[in-house]
Amino acid sequence: MAVLETSYPLPKIKKLPETMPDDGAISIALEEGVPVFRAARVVQERILYLLDTQKSEGLTADEEQELDIYQEIDDYLSYFNRMIRNRIITSRDN
Repeated sequence: MAVLETSYPLPKIKKLPETMPDDGAISIALEEGVPVFRAARVVQERILYLLDTQKSEGLTADEEQELDIYQEIDDYLSYFNRMIRNRIITSRDN
């Protein structure tokens, strides 16, 4: 199996948020036949809560760290989705 070369650096995730569920944290959907990995609804709701709280009253240091970790996870999922999409598009073109 060939390794997909890309110019994007692989994001590093040092730890997961304590609020992230052990099961069901990531969902997979098909878009035009391409699998897309996303944070599950419960995770998205937690992120929205943190963003709303950040705007309205500010976050604690722990909440800021949690939001930063969720951003790292989002970056990782975006990277992974780009790799899959690019690989599928490349294989369709060949």
